[in-house]
Amino acid sequence: MATPTVILEESALEKEARLKDLLRNYGAIAIAYSGGVDSTYLSDVAHETLGAKARVLLGDSPSIPRSEVAEATALAKERGWNFEVLFTEEFANDDYLKNDGTRCYHCRAELFTKMRAYAESTKIPKLAYGEITDDLVDTTRLGAKAAKEFEVVAPLVEANMTKAEIRVLSERRGLPTADKPSFACLSSRFPVGTRVTIEDLQKVEKAEEALKKLGFRQYRARHHGDLCRIEVDPDDLPRLLDGELRDAVVASVRGAGYRFVTIDLSGYRTGSTA
Repeated sequence: MATPTVILEESALEKEARLKDLLRNYGAIAIAYSGGVDSTYLSDVAHETLGAKARVLLGDSPSIPRSEVAEATALAKERGWNFEVLFTEEFANDDYLKNDGTRCYHCRAELFTKMRAYAESTKIPKLAYGEITDDLVDTTRLGAKAAKEFEVVAPLVEANMTKAEIRVLSERRGLPTADKPSFACLSSRFPVGTRVTIEDLQKVEKAEEALKKLGFRQYRARHHGDLCRIEVDPDDLPRLLDGELRDAVVASVRGAGYRFVTIDLSGYRTGSTA
């Protein structure tokens, strides 16, 4: 009898074949690439399937940690993708900065605006992004609203691919993102209604880089003015509460510019600043 892992892999491979057929039908495509699990996998399959007709576009702005940009760029070059960086300008948009609950829409709209201009100049007929079937649970997704308005396709959804399947297939391809934790832009660390500034973003980035260097994989530094609320995976809480490591975290986060540091005993969870 086949094990659940084997069954998952067989199902995933069938969906990958479907994905390749979809990409061939597009003919040429420009992909919104972030360095995350889903867009990395999509970029790799598109490059394999379409070669030079697959363009991989990384949107860069102050809301993306420099380490993430560096890692995503290095991976794209290592894989030989047709890769370019687009510098987005959402920080010139007050509707984005005021962070009233529609921030993600304005971010995506700016990215897709830049991507559409690139596609028109290079005669690429389709824009795509890495939405997956798991994302469809949340019907309020503002990024999806922007994608619909800009006619950006979601090939992974069309192929009915889940996060678990994409992780399995990414591992088969030797992609280092196969087990990468989830990530969202630094602006997501601000409570709704708290204005986003580049100065405060830099504080968040420094705090999270410190957590990364101290060995945490899933973490968030939530911004609350002078206070930084630290979230880590619940399994890492005992380690975080160890005296020596706790002191190192506090010192590093204060060094990033915060006056107070608190540990959230609920642990890491998405949307906790909403």
